[in-house]
Amino acid sequence: MNPRFPEAPLRSRTLRVALADDHAVVRAGYRRLLELEPDIAVVAEFGDADAAYSALTVASASSAPAADLLVLDLSMPGRSGLDLLSRLAARLPELPVLVFTMHDSAAMLDQCLRAGAAGFVTKSSAPEVLVDAVRRAARGEIALSPDMVALASAAARAPGQPPHTRLSSREFDILQQLIAGRSVEEIAQTLRLSAKTVANYQTGIRHTLGVGSAVELLRYAKEQGLIDGY
Repeated sequence: MNPRFPEAPLRSRTLRVALADDHAVVRAGYRRLLELEPDIAVVAEFGDADAAYSALTVASASSAPAADLLVLDLSMPGRSGLDLLSRLAARLPELPVLVFTMHDSAAMLDQCLRAGAAGFVTKSSAPEVLVDAVRRAARGEIALSPDMVALASAAARAPGQPPHTRLSSREFDILQQLIAGRSVEEIAQTLRLSAKTVANYQTGIRHTLGVGSAVELLRYAKEQGLIDGY
């Protein structure tokens, strides 16, 4: 048995959940919340994206999937949650991933759903919203917290679409890191890409957004509500 995935308590129809969040106190809080439910067992916890990806893919390759669903934070050290989401969608498309995050922008919601998320719940939501979303996402439904439903509806009614909606998940991830003040070299090290590759992404992002400098990029991000505590 994989030691990262201890055997869940014997319950009928137990939903096995893994958690990925770099804040141990926060993670412990919603672990306790989920485990108050008789049909949910938290079988693994991870503090960064690489640890989650390694354990989940190894476990899946060696036996039946060790988790039925992953609850994923987006802002973690190293690779971002969005990057992990994209990698898992390519490697383990059968694993539902529920995003649980402080981000509350329509742009981040759109990127996560395009990358394969099974749902998106903000951390300002009531506890029962997370529990309900876990069950719904595990059933194959798209589970959104009420605030994100309202935001998505408003975005759908808005005329036209801003340029950043045309970015790929990788480009949007790099954009978030650029507006957080990270250098090309730092981003390259985090994503394990060459600095030249990241610089090329940066050039393409600026071209898509119609900005010519880091200052203009930051102004665009502020105007579009893309700066929300990345």
